[in-house]
Amino acid sequence: MADKRGRSRPVMRAAVRRTERLTPHLIRVVCGGDGLAAFAPNTCTDSYVKVLFAPDGVTYPDPLDLADLPAEQRPRMRTYTVRGFDPDARELVLDFVHHGDRGLAGPWAAQLEAGDEVQLVGPGGSYAPSGDADWHLLVGDESALPAIANALEAMPDGADVRVFVLVEDEREHLPLVTKADAQVQWLHRSRADDLVAAVRALEFPAGEVQAFVHGEAGFVRELRRYLLRERGVERDRVSISGYWRRGADDETWREEKAAERAAEETVNS
Repeated sequence: MADKRGRSRPVMRAAVRRTERLTPHLIRVVCGGDGLAAFAPNTCTDSYVKVLFAPDGVTYPDPLDLADLPAEQRPRMRTYTVRGFDPDARELVLDFVHHGDRGLAGPWAAQLEAGDEVQLVGPGGSYAPSGDADWHLLVGDESALPAIANALEAMPDGADVRVFVLVEDEREHLPLVTKADAQVQWLHRSRADDLVAAVRALEFPAGEVQAFVHGEAGFVRELRRYLLRERGVERDRVSISGYWRRGADDETWREEKAAERAAEETVNS
């Protein structure tokens, strides 16, 4: 059976193999097993999977297709960038932002132990660095850091890249590996750094830019307006979306984002 949009969504089941605290607020979870045999990686550096959280008291059959579930049994889902996948070892790497007891997935990831089950669907994705761009702009917060790290690793040798990452403080800095000529600016909430102001202050290099801007919806909205309207960057040269919104859970944010998208389409029609 398919859902109302005609899509089949089979669920993959993996087991936690190990976890690692990369920074005070970032937890790496490596999961694997035969359940990932069907995982088909794509070429997107923002490749993602959706991790499933079943309602209390609901146990899913195996195999499971989400399209077969009645509405009251559908899981809550959280989206995470695929930081790495080893097809030989069948290991999938996901990084989770953890802010104590707040949220759903962060506290869950903090309590995971080897052998715990992870249910997921995917992957999806839409962005990868283009070799025909004259320079690249990567902007995000902790939620976008895995995708930014992936993009830097995939950049062509010597590519001109400007990177802005907003994190809590210097303890959240991660090594970023790249063959590109990348200028990385770390900004900190603890010292009230302004991510939007930092990007606005950038003197744009000559030529055509390809931009990746993801993270909290507030700064994403401002930078969308800046890049598309003020700077005149072509829409197809920009990957830009809010991963989350301050003060809203994921379900609320998805509803708000869908309503905003519908309103924008109405205005542009």
